[in-house]
Amino acid sequence: MDTILKEAVLDKCRDLSIPVFGIASAEQWNQSYFEPWVPVLFRPRSIFPEVKSVIVIGFPVILPILETAPSIHYHELYKTLNRLLDADAYLISLFLISRGYSSISIPRDGYGSVEVLKNNPLTFFSHRHAAFLAGLGTFGINNTILTENYGPRVRFASVFTTAELPPDPPLSRPVCIKCMRCVKACPVQAIPGEEYPEGLINKNLCASRSESLSLRYISPCGICIKVCPVGKDRDLHSRKNLEIYNEDSIDFKEYHSAWKHVRSYGRK
Repeated sequence: MDTILKEAVLDKCRDLSIPVFGIASAEQWNQSYFEPWVPVLFRPRSIFPEVKSVIVIGFPVILPILETAPSIHYHELYKTLNRLLDADAYLISLFLISRGYSSISIPRDGYGSVEVLKNNPLTFFSHRHAAFLAGLGTFGINNTILTENYGPRVRFASVFTTAELPPDPPLSRPVCIKCMRCVKACPVQAIPGEEYPEGLINKNLCASRSESLSLRYISPCGICIKVCPVGKDRDLHSRKNLEIYNEDSIDFKEYHSAWKHVRSYGRK
């Protein structure tokens, strides 16, 4: 295990202002407890046979922007995060290549379009599972990765490398508090309310909603990650009182007015 190279990789992440990063060993996908979660074809060595380590990076979804969702504002932030993730994963792969290690970046999405996702609700690699193995968070009721700093409000990308880097251990305790707010808030009732992986989200319902929103340029939905109470970002943005999302509450009417204004843009 190359601890010096690992620190150099982490320094590179810091230089790129990436706030969330971790490392998993490709061997971890073969552990018995992971067997039902990710079929063999979707594991790192089925995609890049030489891989030894998987570097996972993440950028947070800024909560006050997410609160306008679904909206053109969140739609544009989502696109920005995707560009940053793809670009920085590529730069990290180049950094490792310059050190003599074959490496490839894995795009943050791998399905092409929401229409394609409706017919085949899988991507060729799951960054969520990589983030779990890299110790960045644990699965929540809504099937997303919940982190301690940002709750489920993080998007991820990955880098496969032949460098053998010391992995970060998965978190030993769940981050999700099972409050079921995501279940109750889902506008299409796509979240069954059971623990992952038993309680799989209805991806077709979720994708169909995203498709309808995309026609108005206000996808993705974002509601289930907006209402999650977990994350230190709630303290930073003064969002500990979740009554703010009750649009009948007069105590937060200025926020509701602001969100309504932003949501009024995009195709009708």
